[in-house]
Amino acid sequence: MERIVVVTGGSRGIGAATCRLAARRGYAVCVNYRANRDAADRVVADCRELGVRAFPVQADVASEADVVRLFETVDAELGVVTALVNNAGILETQMRVEAMDAARLQRVFAANVTGSFLCCREAVRRMSTRRGGSGGAIVNVSSVAARVGAPGEYVDYAAAKGAIDSLTLGLSKEVAEEGIRVNAVRPGFIYTEIHASGGEPGRVDRVKAGVPMKRGGQPDEVAAAIVWLLSEEASYATGTFIDLAGGR
Repeated sequence: MERIVVVTGGSRGIGAATCRLAARRGYAVCVNYRANRDAADRVVADCRELGVRAFPVQADVASEADVVRLFETVDAELGVVTALVNNAGILETQMRVEAMDAARLQRVFAANVTGSFLCCREAVRRMSTRRGGSGGAIVNVSSVAARVGAPGEYVDYAAAKGAIDSLTLGLSKEVAEEGIRVNAVRPGFIYTEIHASGGEPGRVDRVKAGVPMKRGGQPDEVAAAIVWLLSEEASYATGTFIDLAGGR
């Protein structure tokens, strides 16, 4: 059976690295993106050069209608999903909690939490053996921020990723008998464009001295863990986490 992976936020950073590595491992790849079609097309082209089917799908995971359309498009263009990587997420400008308003919180939680729940829902509906599916694997991209809290910068983002940790634990137990494994990675201090969204593009270089390994991580290092968790090599792993934060 062909392995088909949906990677949300697949046009850049960790998501793009995951798409490319999954393609090298023989997966057909859905590259989900929200706004940057050119970046998504570049990732799709890289995947197709490796001899696999790949397809871009625009969808904002914060929108339920978009998530439903995303998976229906994958059904039509690639087939039934067998793997999901919940990677899409956002940061907002660094800020203390006392300065945050409800609109910011709604945006952060919609993109980082609600979107992951909705994508998990659609994947489970297709993968679950209880529903006639053939099983599958889900990897949620959390963050080391869920453990450290990101004080003075992104407590809302950290809280959202804490919710992703709870989703991973709860869903893994809920669907363990239905052929679906659910795991998570917790990256930290990775060189990606997301830091610019928080107003500090060079954040990794600023904080790396406090990392035991004294360096930031690369998207490919996170992608390797994600794709391993999707693979049969991780067939007895569910409800587990891999921290990728240089020992922090």
